[in-house]
Amino acid sequence: MTQEKMDRISALYRKSKAEGLTEAEKQEQAALRQEYRDSVRKSLAGQLEHTYIIDETGKHKAEEYFEEKKAEAKKHQS
Repeated sequence: MTQEKMDRISALYRKSKAEGLTEAEKQEQAALRQEYRDSVRKSLAGQLEHTYIIDETGKHKAEEYFEEKKAEAKKHQS
């Protein structure tokens, strides 16, 4: 998400508190907020994909863990 879009989210928030938003501005705010949430989720997913989980024996558990999570996600999508 660009800094301009983040600044717009902030501006719309300030305006909503000061004087309220038009219906078009409310829709714009909702769309920008959703885009921001999607961006954060994507970034977090990328970070987690490169995170290693090591058990007490020193074995990397990341592959097993993420395979389980992917299987759970697919089950919930069905």
